[in-house]
Formats: sequence, C-alpha cells, structure tokens
Amino acid sequence: MSATLTLDAIGRRVEVNGEHATVRFSGIVPPTEGLWLGVEWDNPERGKHDGSHEGTVYFECRHPTGGSFIRPHKVNFGVDFLTAVKNRYVLEDGPDEDRKEQIITIGNKPVEAIGFDSIIKQQSQLSKLQEVSLRNCAVNCAGEKGIIAETCPNIRRVDLSRNLLSSWDEVIRIADQLKHMDVLILSENKLQFPVGSPSLTGTFSALKTLVLNRTGITWAEVLHCACGWPVLEELYLESDNIFISERPTDVLQMVKLLDLSSNQLIDENQLFLIAYLPRLEQLILSDTGISSIHFPDAGIGCKTSMFPSLQYLVVNNNQISQWSFINELDKLQSLHSLSCLRNPLTEGNNAETTRQLIIAKIGQLKTLNRCEVPPEERHGSELDYWKAFGNEWKKAGGHQDPEKNRPNEEFRAAHPRYQLLCLKFGVPEDEELKTQQPFMLKNQLLSKNPKFKSSIFQKLKKIIIPNSMTIQKVKGLLSRLLKVPVSELLLSYESTKMPGREIELENDQQSLQFYSVENGDCLLVRW
Repeated sequence: MSATLTLDAIGRRVEVNGEHATVRFSGIVPPTEGLWLGVEWDNPERGKHDGSHEGTVYFECRHPTGGSFIRPHKVNFGVDFLTAVKNRYVLEDGPDEDRKEQIITIGNKPVEAIGFDSIIKQQSQLSKLQEVSLRNCAVNCAGEKGIIAETCPNIRRVDLSRNLLSSWDEVIRIADQLKHMDVLILSENKLQFPVGSPSLTGTFSALKTLVLNRTGITWAEVLHCACGWPVLEELYLESDNIFISERPTDVLQMVKLLDLSSNQLIDENQLFLIAYLPRLEQLILSDTGISSIHFPDAGIGCKTSMFPSLQYLVVNNNQISQWSFINELDKLQSLHSLSCLRNPLTEGNNAETTRQLIIAKIGQLKTLNRCEVPPEERHGSELDYWKAFGNEWKKAGGHQDPEKNRPNEEFRAAHPRYQLLCLKFGVPEDEELKTQQPFMLKNQLLSKNPKFKSSIFQKLKKIIIPNSMTIQKVKGLLSRLLKVPVSELLLSYESTKMPGREIELENDQQSLQFYSVENGDCLLVRW
C-alpha cells in the first residue's frame, strides 16, 4: 500500500477478509510503532472497541464494538470499474494465442507486437457488453477519465451492489461514461451524498431503474439527486431508514414504482406527501410497521384524489389488524392488485374467509396476494358478504322500503360497500336473514333440481347435496346416477339472484359454498 493511498484513506471504503468497513483514522497508536488504520465495521459484531485505546479517542463509532485498528497491508482498498469488468468478463486466451507475433508500423518503423490479436479480441468482447454484474467485486472508483466510455460504451445494465464505492460523486463519474445505461443497482454501498449543487445534467439521462437499498440515503438526499434522474421509472429504497420529510416537487414525476420496504419510520402522514406523484402505479410498503391509513378527502363510499394512478399495493409483514384499513383501500381510484400477507388481520382468521371479505370490500380488486380474482369468486364473495351482514344491516336501520332504508353511520363506516351490494343483489329479504344453526346437518343440505341436458334426452331428478361437498364429489355422485364417466361431466349453475346468467363450477377442489350455490338454484349438468 502506497504512502499516498494511506494519506487520503480516511473516509474510504475497505474490505478485510470479506467484511466491509469505513476508514475513520490513519496514524500512529502508541505505544506501538508503525501506521495503523482505524476502521468502523458495517457489522459492529466484527469490531472490538468504540475507536478508543488506553483512554485516548482516535475515532468515533456508532456502536460500542464497531471499531478496530488494522495494519494497512491487511486492507483491500479495491479496484477501478474497468479493472473489475476485465477481471470478470475478459476470456482467457489459450497459450498459443499469447505467443502470436504480428508486425505493425508505428510512424515509419516496423515493430514486432506479441499478443496483439489477444488485445483486439479483449477490446471486442468488452465493447459488446450490455449487462455487467460486478456485485462484491471491490469496485471503488471510475478510474482513468474516459476509459470506460472508450472500452465498453454499450453497457445498459450495471449491478454495482456491495462494493467499495464511498461517494455519489464517484458514481456520477462512472455513469457519465455510460450514456445508454438504463438500470443501475447500488445496494449495500455506504455512500456519501452531495449537499451542494445537483447532479450533472445528462449524466443519468437514460436511467429508468435505480436501486439504492441499504445505502443510507435520506429522503432529502433523494430529492436533491432526483433532478438528475429525469426519466426514472423505478426507485428502490429498501432498509434506508427513510423518513419522508417533504413533498416531491418537479422531481420523481415519472416514477411508476417506489419501494419503501423495511423503513420502520414511515407512517400514514408521510405517505400523504407522496400521494400526488402523478404516475405512481406500484407502491411497496412491506415491513414498515404501518397499521392504519385514512384518506381525509374522501367520505364513505367515495374515491380519494390521492394516489390517482396507484394500481398495485404491497403491505406484507405489517401491523394491520383492523378492517378499516381494507375499507380505506376501496377509495383508491385505480387499485386492482393487493398483497397483504402476514398481518394480524390476515393471520388470525380463516384464510379463505379473510380472502372473501377483502374481495368483497375492495370492488375493483383483480389480484389478491398474487392470485387472480375471477368473476365467479368475486360474485361468491360479494354474495356471501351480502348475506352474512344482512341482519346487522337491518338492525342498523336498513329496510326493504327505499324510503325507510337509512342504515346508521357506524354501519356504513364498517361496511361502506354494502349499499352497492344491495343495488347489485337486491335488499335482503326476511327469509334470507334467518339465522341458521351451523352444526345441524339439515342446515348443511341443499335441495337441488339438476337439469340433465344431452342431445338425446333430458331427465329431472331431485337430490340432496351437502353444501360443503366439493365439485369433484358432486361429479362423482352424478357419475354414479347417470352412468357417465366423471371426465365427461361439465357443471354450472344459474342463481336465483342473477337470472339468465350461468356460472361455471370449474374448480373441482372448491365446495358448492365457495360458489355461493344455495337453495332454489338450478344445477346444470352437461356431458
């Protein structure tokens, strides 16, 4: 290690036996002789002290065991970008190619060049590169000015995660030479971000995806640098201790995806500051600790002006325990995909019942927890919801007579879509609101009138089928009655609530109850 490198070591990122650290001190530590580097480890369990020795404080650490003193020769300060690219992507030449001789002319003088073909081959390899992954390759700087653009100008996607880059300015020096770069991954680099003038105009002119997970960037630094990302569409800020302190103005206006996962400081009030990003379609809030949300500009049954383009929301691994959270999501104008796994609300109940309730409460939902919501499932979920809360609706002031139908505000707040479901299915009749005893066998039986249709004949029979029976078992029963192979049977039904519409019973593993088949419905059998 050179003396020059040692003198400007403070603040540099280093690697020691696979562990990363930042140099905080360079100098003598009495009573020992020779030069020492004081480092603060990324992993505080790797260290031994807080930067002090025998009562003297040489540097400060955020953790009492985050520091160590190391001899310079044991430290890896890393390599420049192009060296890392060559180390990973240049193919080794065979022994014969290395010995090839070629006569070239420099000026008027012929010169014997050994390995010239090898150099041309290497340059050709690098110039064709469009994607480079340099994760954990100890990259620390851009290197000689202009050399990246000259050697590999066609790179579009760069993974520089977990390297030794120490400043955003160094990132700019690399990016300024990659004019076609549209994806940049910088996760796990402890970067110092600028506080002065914004990024160079044009440096990130093509950048559409930027990953800054676990870099320590603040929200203010994001907004400061964002003016240099004019066409950015995806921004990842996972585990950065982000606190959204101000509203983006004139920046991040093209962003379609924002990942704020594992930022425990975020709450619903901060989300309002990003609620008017005009093109934001996907918002990832997993493991933020969020438990509530309320859109104050929208009343019961109305749509909010916030998050106007939001289509996909992820709130996994949070503290959501109240149905009011789900009710509020129905106010989003464009939401059609939701993932809300591993929350108290979803973990403490029957998974199928919870899924049905969420579908019934969010009217536009097309995908829930990465599973499609087909029309049949929506119909069944909404119909079950409509029936399940009919008595509560009536007690709250609901009535078959439109002039007397005035459910109280408490019910409307708890069930904001119920009135819409009444428009869809009609108001619940008294007969439909009778409470059933769920453990009595006779209440689990449905009287069916199957219509057996074929090109030859029709038969009518009356049979008793348990509501919990799966479609597969129903087919088995009908197969025995009709002497027709199960594989040839196709089932569907017509609901008395939706006359004229036929609903296919296509999932053999689901029960009749799943499809909301009830007394009086017409079961259609084809073969």
